[in-house]
Amino acid sequence: MSDPMRPRASLRTAVVWEVLQDALDRRVKATGRESLDVLDTGGGSGNFAVPVARLGHRVTVVDPSPNALFALERRAAEAGVADRVRGVQGDAHGLFDVVERGGYDAVLCHGVLEYVDDPAEGIRNAVAALRPEGVLSLLAAGLGGAVLARALAGHFKEAKQALDDPHGRWGAGDPMPRRFTADQLTELVEAAGLRVGAVHGVRVFADLVPGVLVDTEPGAMDALLKLEAAAAEVPAFHAVATQLHVLGETPGAAEA
Repeated sequence: MSDPMRPRASLRTAVVWEVLQDALDRRVKATGRESLDVLDTGGGSGNFAVPVARLGHRVTVVDPSPNALFALERRAAEAGVADRVRGVQGDAHGLFDVVERGGYDAVLCHGVLEYVDDPAEGIRNAVAALRPEGVLSLLAAGLGGAVLARALAGHFKEAKQALDDPHGRWGAGDPMPRRFTADQLTELVEAAGLRVGAVHGVRVFADLVPGVLVDTEPGAMDALLKLEAAAAEVPAFHAVATQLHVLGETPGAAEA
């Protein structure tokens, strides 16, 4: 996943970026502060952190990989936002060993829950990092998208295995430790004390459409982007999305 601003990458990130940017804009208006404090857990090389910093916000990225944090530093410097991006080594389990509890207006938890031993604890920590009025951007792998992809590839036994497996895995060779349904993610967010502001399906069609078609057919990219944006909000398509995005709000933020 690359910079959300780049056209080819936007097929995978446009929906999340639009929802996230709108949420940050609302927090700016509600707080009266032009610059927010944003925490990006598992933010890696800054796929979202750098664009968020470009908006003028201060971003702290927590990631266990030194290589990813080195790439983050380089990318932030190239984008001219090195003064607004800070990388620290750590993980969701020991989050408060490296960052402040209750110190952030927004927390990004993208591609983290799939890998933690206890997803509920991961969400609780993310929520505990929020200020009394804050928003959580949660992005995780969707079960239905994986089942559909395996079936369309002719791997019917693996598709059935993913459907039956408690973690949504299609077999021992599956690189994804865990997948979720929209209901499971919303339950985790609500159990942590947040109100679910929105649920979107991400990459409903992008991973199924041949890349050569998108790259060579005139207007295909824009048309597919518009289709993804329209389908993202339709609950029926959440069940077949490759990823699911949930926006959670603290009670204070929901009332603001």
